[in-house]
Amino acid sequence: MIVFSAKVSKKHQDKLQTSFPNQSFVFCDSAQEVKQHIGEAEVYVTFGDDVDEALLASASKLKWIQILSAGIDGLPFDVLQNRNIIVTNARGIHGIQMSEYAISMLLQVYRQAKEVIRNEEKQVWDKSVRINEISNKTMIIVGTGAIGSEVARLAKAFRMHTIGVSKTGRTLEFFDENYSMDMLNEVLPKADFIVSVLPSTGETKDIYAWEQFKKMKNGAVFLNMGRGDAVVEDDLLTAIRKQEISHAILDVVKEEPLPESHPFWKEENITITPHFSGVSPEYVKRALAVFEDNLNCFIEGKDCYINQINLSRGY
Repeated sequence: MIVFSAKVSKKHQDKLQTSFPNQSFVFCDSAQEVKQHIGEAEVYVTFGDDVDEALLASASKLKWIQILSAGIDGLPFDVLQNRNIIVTNARGIHGIQMSEYAISMLLQVYRQAKEVIRNEEKQVWDKSVRINEISNKTMIIVGTGAIGSEVARLAKAFRMHTIGVSKTGRTLEFFDENYSMDMLNEVLPKADFIVSVLPSTGETKDIYAWEQFKKMKNGAVFLNMGRGDAVVEDDLLTAIRKQEISHAILDVVKEEPLPESHPFWKEENITITPHFSGVSPEYVKRALAVFEDNLNCFIEGKDCYINQINLSRGY
């Protein structure tokens, strides 16, 4: 039995049932329905936030979990590993929308969109607004997977010099320079834009602290659309207030939703968006394409899963 807690439209449900007529699908509308069926599930399809030890304890037949998002934060990795449950996610389907988000937000800052919109609302005709160009600047992309590589590809359309920082520092297309993570502090002073697409791991937690912000250019723009726990938020706030960096764009923060009382909201030079850089009308279609490929592997008993998570490493 294949149990879905992830909500998918009737159109997608019908397509799955047509494509896999010999499989039994259960599409749940509530947590209560999941509880009723999880005991019979061999496959569980979810967005990931409901996978905990209690659910796994009830899922005695479970062999594989397909997560229809990239995030796997908070999964009980020890339990999954002990039970040899395969976990796959949907990383790699976010490149288009997240790269468009990154470029659009950098343009928003450089083209003074906040001020322009305020002037329009107040019916103010002000040609003195200071507009800048993102072309021919230097961009560091920290995390050079599918998303980071697509950001770099779009950046090249603006004739940017692109620097990739990753765990291995391997050479990649669309990057003019590549460095390993232990070189991050050395390359930060080069950048006009720092775009972080890091996942949440023990190695990436609090990786952007005062030391890193201090090394950035005073005019640098820092954009985080990876995970919020990569940033020491008090240090970022200090860096903004002391003008160590020019602007921060945050699609992810440590506590989501960001509390109304959080000082980030009131900082003119911090732009907050509600963790929606990965949103796209094509999202579910792309995620289910990964699931369908993996379901064929599962049915055929082959070890050919796309995006299989290394449970000992957590990614």
